[in-house]
Amino acid sequence: MIRTECLTGEAVAAALDDLARLRIAVFRDWPYLYDGDLDYERDYLRAYQSPGAVVVAAWDGDRMVGAATGAPMEDHAGDFAAAFANRPERLDEIFYCAESVLLPEYRGHGLGHAFFDGREAQGRALGRRYSAFCSVIRPEDHPLRPQGYRPLDGFWLKRGYAPLPGVVAGFEWRDIGEAEPSRKPLQFWMKTL
Repeated sequence: MIRTECLTGEAVAAALDDLARLRIAVFRDWPYLYDGDLDYERDYLRAYQSPGAVVVAAWDGDRMVGAATGAPMEDHAGDFAAAFANRPERLDEIFYCAESVLLPEYRGHGLGHAFFDGREAQGRALGRRYSAFCSVIRPEDHPLRPQGYRPLDGFWLKRGYAPLPGVVAGFEWRDIGEAEPSRKPLQFWMKTL
């Protein structure tokens, strides 16, 4: 039986290593192709111990099999403020749904909805007007794109999100096979809460 739980504060700290390992495993796949390490992950994930942040975790017994992170957008202002510079929404009105990771064998059972439900509830509890996330932009002809890959656009549209034209940010990570990190474009999507 899979259970989900919204973690905040100290509960996030207790789950960071599980979350770090899960992110490394899931993000190795398309479209991320992420070649991560635990030290980087632990440092990155500390942001989710901040006030207002949430981790919606999915557990199969004692094993974390999926998780989604979220935080007030101003916690990520250094990375994303420029992308929103010409938008009418203020960063302090937006709850940022960062990443969702779920092991392949647990997909297709409603956990994606549970992840968004938990993060959107956190955004509303904080008085946010909008929920936003970003998706990785990869070229259609990328050599590592799996045959038959279906993007999640349909799922996001059904949840009320829409891409924000021209609102693109960049984020650095090292792809599998890269010696150094490179900047990847990220497309923002948003909905009103």
